Amino acid sequence: MKLFIKNMVCNRCKLVVNSELEKLDLHPVRVELGELELQEEQLSSQQTDELQKALAAVGFELINNRKGRIIEKIKNTAITLIHHTQEQPREKYSELIANALHLDYPYLSKLFSEIEGITIEQYILQQKTEKIKEYLVYDELNLNEIADRMGYSSVAHLSAQFKKTTGLPPSHFKKIKTNQRKPLDDLSAE
Repeated sequence: MKLFIKNMVCNRCKLVVNSELEKLDLHPVRVELGELELQEEQLSSQQTDELQKALAAVGFELINNRKGRIIEKIKNTAITLIHHTQEQPREKYSELIANALHLDYPYLSKLFSEIEGITIEQYILQQKTEKIKEYLVYDELNLNEIADRMGYSSVAHLSAQFKKTTGLPPSHFKKIKTNQRKPLDDLSAE
């Protein structure tokens, strides 16, 4: 049985979900960002209710409709590309997302905007900004290296987008040494 879960955006999330499944005596075959597959072919209504309550208690939610699953797949694809790969792809995010979901990008873009209240591009920019904040806080890379790793054409382009999103230039953000990062699952329309 395949299930889809909202707000499951990191490896620790997968561990938490696994732990909750064990407590409920459910048997995962595969746990990925935003989805899981159980050995059980079907859950009783009581098991489903218990699973929903257990997931809600740790900040997750079962997604029961097709559009919700598509939105989570878009988010998880973006998060994987931005946060879980060493270097940003040279292909357009729109192509990568459409290919990953096997759907037309104009449809995905319209659906995402209708449900989330922001465009996929704005969501990607938010995710990239959070990754840049991470690099700046850990202070392991200079701005040239960050720009290159994040797929920006120049430090000036990175700086302009970062300032537009945060209100601060990256150099100032780095100087104040404050961790103003946001959890990935909290990024949405602001």
